[in-house]
Amino acid sequence: MGMKNSIVLLTAAICTAISVCGQERRPLTFDQALEMTVTRNPELKAAAYEEETARKERKAAYGLRLPQASVTGAYVYMGDDMNIDLNAAKAPVEGIIGGLPEGMLPPAVLQQAAVLMSRDWAMKLQDRSLGNVSANVTLPLYTGGKINAANNAAKIKIDEAVQNGNRTRNALISELTERYYGLALALQVVEVRRQVLEGMRHHLSDAKALEANGIIARSERLYAEVHAAEAEREYLKAQKTAETLASALAGTLGSDEPYMPATTMFILQEIEDVDHFKTLAAQHNPLLRQVELKRQLAGENLRLQRADFAPQVALTGMASLYSYQVSPIVPKWAVGAGVSFKIFDGLHREYKFSAAKSQIRQVEAVREQAAQDIRTLIDKLYNELATYSQQMPSVDASRTFAEEYLRIKEEAFKEGVAPSSDVVDARMNLAKIKTERLQAAYYYDLMLARLLEACGQSEAFPDYGKRSPADPFRINNPFKKHITQKTI
Repeated sequence: MGMKNSIVLLTAAICTAISVCGQERRPLTFDQALEMTVTRNPELKAAAYEEETARKERKAAYGLRLPQASVTGAYVYMGDDMNIDLNAAKAPVEGIIGGLPEGMLPPAVLQQAAVLMSRDWAMKLQDRSLGNVSANVTLPLYTGGKINAANNAAKIKIDEAVQNGNRTRNALISELTERYYGLALALQVVEVRRQVLEGMRHHLSDAKALEANGIIARSERLYAEVHAAEAEREYLKAQKTAETLASALAGTLGSDEPYMPATTMFILQEIEDVDHFKTLAAQHNPLLRQVELKRQLAGENLRLQRADFAPQVALTGMASLYSYQVSPIVPKWAVGAGVSFKIFDGLHREYKFSAAKSQIRQVEAVREQAAQDIRTLIDKLYNELATYSQQMPSVDASRTFAEEYLRIKEEAFKEGVAPSSDVVDARMNLAKIKTERLQAAYYYDLMLARLLEACGQSEAFPDYGKRSPADPFRINNPFKKHITQKTI
């Protein structure tokens, strides 16, 4: 009966692995998972588009230095023609000419003057209907620093977009670590629960045989039955947890199918000291870099507001390309230079300048606080790493003792000198220690990923798992046909 139960249990375990991971699906290393994540994730694609947008805005800002050319056209219909009437001046002119001494003006001049005086002195300067097409060019010569400030701000925004992409990438790697190794942990917990269930069923089989021989009481057998049923419930619960985490990992990978983790959890006994990570964070943390860029951007905004107090100088040019009934007195082209200087604008400039200075002080305060928060976070994560690493020797010693203690209690129960509860408690304690050991490795890896995220170095995480002192964490299990890994 015990052998039959073992075969059924082993079959169920293998079926669980297939249902969670899919027998036909290949195992996935962490490096492969990372590549899938960074190439498929929508947030990283959005960050890439943000950077592309910033680079195009930079090119647009550079165009402020170049001449601005335009072509304009217009058609105008006025109420009347534009005229000038000088007939009123004819009489005084005739008086002046007539008052001159005889012989003073040559006859030819007098004849021409007479013809002029006989004409109408009213002229049409511009027809009421006219049209014009012209080209206009403007070249800024001096803007008080506005153009330089705009170009510098555009450069800073490119760096901001890059750091935002880095921040998104780092956070995504931490998420991948949490879900990838979370699934690895869950599958190992399934195996621990399978071992517990298998042991409980063996224990129940022994209890039934001892009861039949009158060695133990009926209550001992019932106790074994209850805890065998509880072990089965915990086993099924662990399966569901693994299925949920497989779905979560698939979401991070951007895949419709779950994968089997092929990279083991690990713990390093030694890593760089905490000051090493603080130095990395000061240099590469995306949040700190973004805050510094915000400060630089505030500085450029201050320069922009200061430029409003300076004159604006520009060259202008105009050329007529086509005209319809435009007066010939209008020139065909013109060039010139213009100066604009604000005298008073309701204190708008003054308050905007003052606000820009306040913004710089605000960003500097934020930068100082962010730097302190990052240092505190690194201390916290580093200490947690050390805790998980340092507790492994005692956990390993506890596991060795728990295995031996379980063996002794099982032998004693078979001889009728130990109650069923001793065997159950010993087996549950061993399962607890195994689970705690696996959880320690999981949280170590997760804290390491978050530590590297705080340093802006998340992509270095896989390299830590490949260091020679890294101890892999996995319990022997029937899933090896799906995941080939070293065991401890």
